[in-house]
Amino acid sequence: MADEPIRVLIVDDHAIVRQGLQTVVRVLKGMEWVGEARNGSEAISAVAELKPDLVLMDLVMPDVDGVQAIAAIKRDHPATRVIALTTFAEADLVLGAVQSGADGYLLKDVDIGDLERAIQTVMAGKPFLHPEATRHLLQATAQPVEPGDTLTAREREVLVGLARGLTNRQIAGELSIAEKTVSVHVSNLLAKLHLTSRTQAALYATRSGLFNPE
Repeated sequence: MADEPIRVLIVDDHAIVRQGLQTVVRVLKGMEWVGEARNGSEAISAVAELKPDLVLMDLVMPDVDGVQAIAAIKRDHPATRVIALTTFAEADLVLGAVQSGADGYLLKDVDIGDLERAIQTVMAGKPFLHPEATRHLLQATAQPVEPGDTLTAREREVLVGLARGLTNRQIAGELSIAEKTVSVHVSNLLAKLHLTSRTQAALYATRSGLFNPE
C-alpha cells in the first residue's frame, strides 16, 4: 500500500551512530525503524529475517564489511534498497559500494533533510549520490570513456534520462514512447555497456560526457 511506512534497517558497528540514526528515522514522516545490525554478517541475516524496504549501511565494519554485505543483500533481496553511509569519502569505498549495487551513497555528516531526500529518491527507484561521492567516483574512474558508440540515439536519450534520476515512466513521457519500450532500452543499454544498475548507468553518462550534473 502507498501509505505504508518505509521500513528501515540500520547497520553500523558503533552503538551511538545506530542510536542517532534510529532517532532520526523515528521522527521522519512515513518511515519506520525495524531493527539494527552491528556488522555486515548481522545485516545479511537481519535483512533475510526482517525484510526491510531500506538499509542504511555503514561501509567500514569488522567481520563482513559494508561492501560485501551490500553485494550479498542485493543478490538475495534485489528489491531491498541500500544507502551506503560512511565518514570516509575515499574513492575505493565509493566505487566498491556502487559496484556492489548500492542505490545511494551519503557521508555521515549529511543533514536530516538530505537523508530524507536520499531515502525518498532511492525508494522511487532513482540513484542518489552525495556530491562529494560523485567527485571521488569520477576521480577513481578517470580513464576516458567513449560515450557508448554501440548505443542507438534513442538508447543515449534514455541513458541521459537515467542520469537525471528520472523513472521509466517519466522518461517515456518526455520521449513520447511507451514505458515498456523504455524498459527494453534500459535493459539493452545496460547489457551493451556491461553495467548492472541504474546507478552505474548514471555514472557512466557523467563520465562519458553525455550528462553534466552541474
